[in-house]
Formats: sequence, structure tokens, C-alpha cells
Amino acid sequence: MSTEIKAPQFPESVADGTVATWHKKVGETVKRDELLVDIETDKVVLEVPAPADGVLKEILKQEGDTVISQEVLAVFAEGASGSAGGADKAKEPDSKEDADDSDEKSSAAAGPAARKLMAEHGIDADRVDGSGKGGRITRDDVEKALKARETKSTAAPAEKTSTSAVTDTAPADVGEREERRVPMTRLRKRIAERLIDAQQNAAILTTFNEVNMKPIMEMRKHYQADFEKTHGVRLGFMSFFVRACVEALKRYPVMNASIDGDDVVYHGYYDVGVAVSSDRGLVVPILRDADQKGLAEIETQIIEFGNKAKQGKLSIEEMTGGTFTISNGGVFGSLMSTPILNPPQTAIMGMHKIQERPMAVDGKVEILPMMYLAVSYDHRLIDGKEAVQFLVTVKQFIEDPARLLLDI
Repeated sequence: MSTEIKAPQFPESVADGTVATWHKKVGETVKRDELLVDIETDKVVLEVPAPADGVLKEILKQEGDTVISQEVLAVFAEGASGSAGGADKAKEPDSKEDADDSDEKSSAAAGPAARKLMAEHGIDADRVDGSGKGGRITRDDVEKALKARETKSTAAPAEKTSTSAVTDTAPADVGEREERRVPMTRLRKRIAERLIDAQQNAAILTTFNEVNMKPIMEMRKHYQADFEKTHGVRLGFMSFFVRACVEALKRYPVMNASIDGDDVVYHGYYDVGVAVSSDRGLVVPILRDADQKGLAEIETQIIEFGNKAKQGKLSIEEMTGGTFTISNGGVFGSLMSTPILNPPQTAIMGMHKIQERPMAVDGKVEILPMMYLAVSYDHRLIDGKEAVQFLVTVKQFIEDPARLLLDI
């Protein structure tokens, strides 16, 4: 019995998607719920699994084609049997077309992150040994292949050096001047559109402050073992900053508001977005009702978001909405930056690297672990006074964590 394989039902905010990767070939035997194809949208990658055991009979939408909700992608034969790896897998490629088929099959046997890394560095999938299930190529396998290639390329070019020293007139060996052109992903296009929109439609201003991280670091060190034993998750810095921001937002509600046309929308809830870096770009999953969550729950959810982002598993619902955003460039070593707004939000706070610096304390110089904080805000709605006071309040909560418990 033949069954149509259709694109998923896209949410209202997503108009269409692009066929990113076919994981199976025509004629290949497929198990129920095995991944057939990835559909990339502006926000997430949606996976289309096999509806039953059978064979992929025909592919109607090729990689790179644009599709809409419920559009037919392929024809699937339930209960039929085919080759283990596709119709052409058993034979050796004796033509260019067959060789191309082989390359496509090897690429399909790799995870999304591995395929992206191979494409970026021009690595042939046939030259990578897969350590995953069924010989599937993982990102670690590609990184090992990269290191091996680098080792070969840098291995003792002493003979070339000595020759060029003798022949002064010989042209310098500049190596390969390689260029590659790859299409921008839909997510990266969408990110670019939103950033340009934010720059063009908001009066963005940034204010800075610095915070002494010593009290939080000492508390974290003192209670880390008990916290992890009790809650099963490590105590990080982000949960403290989320809680501090929520309390500061309560005191300055305009920082938690948004502009809708000529209206100002004041939100009576605190959905805090946490910017997460992934292979596909920056995504901002939302901590819903962050004011009702404890430190352990915040840490657990942030870890889940990070894992989902790496695997491309974040849902559109998890990234939709949000009233305020926190971005932590410090994990990459950033000492200071000006974060850009995440529309329609009107404020975003940036955390940065903890750096030991000499500070004046009670007339004496002490070396303290300091962090720069930055708040970018839409000056159309938020005045400098409110933004500065908000940031000072966050600073006070971090430097004196007892305030969070005493609500002062």
C-alpha cells in the first residue's frame, strides 16, 4: 500500500520551509519512526519520520525545494522491502553519476552537525570513519578527520623551506587560495532580517555597569556540593542573574514592556529569553514564568535548552514570545559588548567574562573578580534613568544575594 509522505503542519508564524536533507534514498528499506527527511524553517528544523516499515518509492521534493504545510514530499510503500542502503548502494560506482550517488549516501549517513562541518571544510564523507550507530558519522568523527588532515599538512615541510632559502628569486609558496560559496540557511536569513529590523525601527541605546562576582562565587563554592546532591544539577551563575533580573523587572516594569504600534503593552508576567548558541545560529528559548521558578529549576531548564539547541530539537513554542532577554557572551570570552534588542522586546541584558581587576575598597586596593554588565534598551519607551536604575538593582542583588531572599 502506497502512502504519501507530507510536510508537517507548520505553525501560523511559519509560512513555508525548505527540504534540508533526505536521510533515505529511493528503494531503501525503512523502519517505522526512522527519520526520512529534515524540513528547515525560519526558526527550527522539523523531522519527518517513516509512518511504518516499508520502502521509500519516490521523492517528489528534492533538497533545497521550498514546501508549505502538508505538501506531499514523497511516496512510501508500507510493508514492502528493498535494499538495505538504497538501490545503488551494492554496486561500485563506474560512472560520475554513480559516484555522485555514493557521495550523497555517505553524506546522508552523517548527523546534521557532522554534515555541516564536512561541508564547511570540504571533507569527503567517504574519508571519515563513522563511530555512531550503524556507522553513522558524528561531529567528533569529523573533528578527528580535520585534526588528521592538519597534522599531514604541517608535517615537516623542511625540504621546501631549505630550497626556498637557496633560490632567492623563487616565488613564495602562498598555498591554496580556496573559496567556497554556500547558501545562507533559512534561520540565518531570519536572524539577519530581525537584526536589521531592530536597528532600523528602534532607538537603541546601551548603558553599562560592573558587578563584583565574589559574593556569588563564594556562595556557589560553599553550597555547590549540597545543591547538586539535593537537586541533581550544578549551581551556575545564570540562575542568579535570571532571578536578579526578574526582581529588577518588578521594580521597573517598563523594562518588561513592549511597543505595539502606538500602544505600550505592560506584561504582568516574566518570560525571560536566554540566548543560546547553536550550529545553526543564535536561538532564544524562553523561561516561562521565571518569577515562579527556583534556582534549580532554572538551571535544569537552561541545560535542557542548550542540549536541544545543539541537536536542533527546540520547538517553535519554546522560542516564541518572551518579555526580556539575557545574553551571555562571557562564555566565549567577551569582555564587553552592546547587545541588540530582540523585537518586540524593548530591553536586553548582556553578561560578560569574569575578569580579575584591581578595585578600590574602603580606601584599599583589592583584586576582585569583576564582570561588566550591559543593558540595551529602546529609548522610544525607556528613559536612561530607568535603564540605569534597573542595572544598578541587578548589580545590588548579585553583590548581596541575601536581598533576593529578603525581597529588599
